[in-house]
Amino acid sequence: MTRSQFLIGASSSGSGKTTLTIGLLRAFKNRGLEVQPFKCGPDYIDTKFHELAAGKPSINLDLFLSSPEHVKQLYATYTQGCDIALAEGVMGLFDGYDKWYGSGAEIAEQLDIPIILVLNPKSTAYSVAPILHGFKNFNKNISIAGVIFNMVNSDSHYRFLKDACNDVGIPALGRLPKNNELEIPSRHLGLNIDQNQLLDEFAEKAGAFVEQHLSLDEILERTTKRAATPAPVLQHKPFHDKPLKSAVASDEAFSFYYHENIEYLKKRGTVTFFSPIHDKKLPDADFVYFPGGYPELHLDKLSENSTMQESIRRYVEQEGRLLAECGGMMYLSSCIVDKSGKEYPMVNIFKQKASMEAMKLTLGYRQFTSNGISVKGHEFHYSSVFGNEESILAQHNAKGLPVDTKLLRYKNAIAGYTHIYWAEIDDLMKLFDKEKHLL
Repeated sequence: MTRSQFLIGASSSGSGKTTLTIGLLRAFKNRGLEVQPFKCGPDYIDTKFHELAAGKPSINLDLFLSSPEHVKQLYATYTQGCDIALAEGVMGLFDGYDKWYGSGAEIAEQLDIPIILVLNPKSTAYSVAPILHGFKNFNKNISIAGVIFNMVNSDSHYRFLKDACNDVGIPALGRLPKNNELEIPSRHLGLNIDQNQLLDEFAEKAGAFVEQHLSLDEILERTTKRAATPAPVLQHKPFHDKPLKSAVASDEAFSFYYHENIEYLKKRGTVTFFSPIHDKKLPDADFVYFPGGYPELHLDKLSENSTMQESIRRYVEQEGRLLAECGGMMYLSSCIVDKSGKEYPMVNIFKQKASMEAMKLTLGYRQFTSNGISVKGHEFHYSSVFGNEESILAQHNAKGLPVDTKLLRYKNAIAGYTHIYWAEIDDLMKLFDKEKHLL
């Protein structure tokens, strides 16, 4: 039975949630405990950090991308047999896609797990009392198990903070001094051995740091609760009479996918991973998936692998079903333009240029309906595309307002910036039905 369950929340982004989460995951792992990580929201980069720190895949819990029932079933399924379940929140504790809906606080309420706050009390002391009071009383359906103060170097500063905690009635669970060696390695990382080693070294440093400055035993004691009733293994209706053969791009350039999406494909047949950088052709498949990633960091190798590109073009021309997201969509464009303006020829399924020039962040939840299927996902990118003329489908944000980015379709190839979460869709293959069109 899971003995300790909690969610790390904060007042805002930049408070230190991810570093603390990585440190706790590695510290518990180093104690020989089985710890299961989760990430609230649509993030697919922090989940990679979690996995390296804990040695287990981190599971996304998102109340916009999926239903409360799905989230509860995921949580109950993956917490079976582990000692600790640790979820990292998203942004500030009450920041959701619409007010507090979809926030870390709502996740904690739905799962009935306590929250540990991490606060950076820069330039303040006892004034954290009303801040803590607000977090404690804003929603009576959530429970604050304690607070950890980040970037607090002196005992005298911490005494003021503990006074505030005592008067509000929230346990102070320790302080973490500033540590210049604990800067999270760049998010702009692929999955080669050297970079994984760099992240592993960071996790080890973070684990030793939290072990030195926090009482892990007290954290476990204050977050111990009876495990949720085990849920049945997630089930889905079969796609077809025969098993589905899926091929998933996975290498240094393509690595951003939701763990549960791949599990969904495995339950319906076989999944073969392949590398657009290193392999010469597509594996035999009924469905090909190109997730997002960092193709812009590997333009030479991707552009030079002409046999792989020809294999993809042949598959698409023969009506093969293909889904490409963000970096995958860029790879299927006519070319990718780097920051300096140099063009690198790519697969040329979609007659457009994908460019890293004049980079500008675009992000947010996305949703659309096609062939009777309600599809939800998330968009996060700095690149842009120009000149597409393929069939397109309009998308909307979390509040139902139209957005500029569209989905593209050529034959049975569908592509766009949206990272789709399909683990709750009965039959993803309906998107490719010919009886109806994306438009």
